[in-house]
Amino acid sequence: MDLLEHQAQELFAKHGVPVSRSRVATTPDEARTAAAELGGRVVVKAQVRTGGRGKAGGVRLADGPDAAREVAAAILGMDIKGHTVRKVLVAEASEIVDEYYVSLLLDRSSRAFLALASAQGGVDIEQVAAETPDALARRQVDPAGGIGWESALRLATEAALPADVRGDVADLLVRLWAMFREEDATLVEINPLARLADGTVRALDGKVTLDDNARFRQAGHPRFVDVSATDPLEAAAAERHLNYVKLDGEVGVIGNGAGLVMSTLDVVARAGEQYGGVKPANFLDIGGGASAEVMANGLEIILGDPAVRSVLVNVFGGITACDAVANGIVQAVGLLTSRGEPITKPLVVRLDGNNAAEGRRILAQAALGGVRTEDTMDGAARLAAALAGKGA
Repeated sequence: MDLLEHQAQELFAKHGVPVSRSRVATTPDEARTAAAELGGRVVVKAQVRTGGRGKAGGVRLADGPDAAREVAAAILGMDIKGHTVRKVLVAEASEIVDEYYVSLLLDRSSRAFLALASAQGGVDIEQVAAETPDALARRQVDPAGGIGWESALRLATEAALPADVRGDVADLLVRLWAMFREEDATLVEINPLARLADGTVRALDGKVTLDDNARFRQAGHPRFVDVSATDPLEAAAAERHLNYVKLDGEVGVIGNGAGLVMSTLDVVARAGEQYGGVKPANFLDIGGGASAEVMANGLEIILGDPAVRSVLVNVFGGITACDAVANGIVQAVGLLTSRGEPITKPLVVRLDGNNAAEGRRILAQAALGGVRTEDTMDGAARLAAALAGKGA
């Protein structure tokens, strides 16, 4: 889960990382009130889960409450790389002398934790990393030992940070590692880490990614979920413990296994080129279980998307045999009908693998209206695409 900046700042403050005073606002009037409470000059920052806010005009200075209100009115509702700005962070402005960069991350390619630092922080850190990689100091972190003050000081020295701030940065890195470990993060980044006119260092911006797999032991993390920015269908699917991602298409897709579903998306997209550019409408992996309830929940979510014109169920029977899947589909149709939600859009089913013939026999015997079977994935994708194209 990627956090918004104000959420990252909250965790920084919790773990003793110095941050600026700030307030969150969702309306221009709230931004004015926040600026009045903070006093003096403020910076108004769009809160979206993407980079490039400053270059897009989503970070602006304001000289007082009235200016903060005007700036917030311009930023709220902006589209920044496909993300709509629904809230802003109003923070006290800082007199910056230098900007640095520090981060901790899980490097999956090397299967290690990495600590990084650079004396060249700011909006162009990606360019610095690409063009002058030596300017970015790297150090592997032993998960058992973590980052001690001495190793943090060596990293600050290797990054060519000014000698008079290395000790402060080392202190900050030690706190940052404690946060990284205790919050089950996979990325913690401060850019810029600024030296201010009074000589102190402060995290003026932050990016944090938390490991969703550790949420069971992080009771406070669910509060960071931004429901307003979550697609309603994805939120409903999450409540039913379904692996669902909404896409921009017309053919609903259900499969068992992420690899099979991904392949199905590709096949549907290719087949759809013949029918007016029809595309897959979603990714939905029901995993190894295909009970009637799981299938019914999956169909309910997919059919709740008004863009869907047909549904493709593509299952390869393994541990869960195809006859069990077929029975699940039959029962799911009945369950949805009993809920007053009968299936009115065509449903194409492809069963292969363990007990596939028996599964197809069960579906044929049930004679469900609108349900058709195909023996191959390509054939099923073509039929689902054709039916979706016909419904356009």
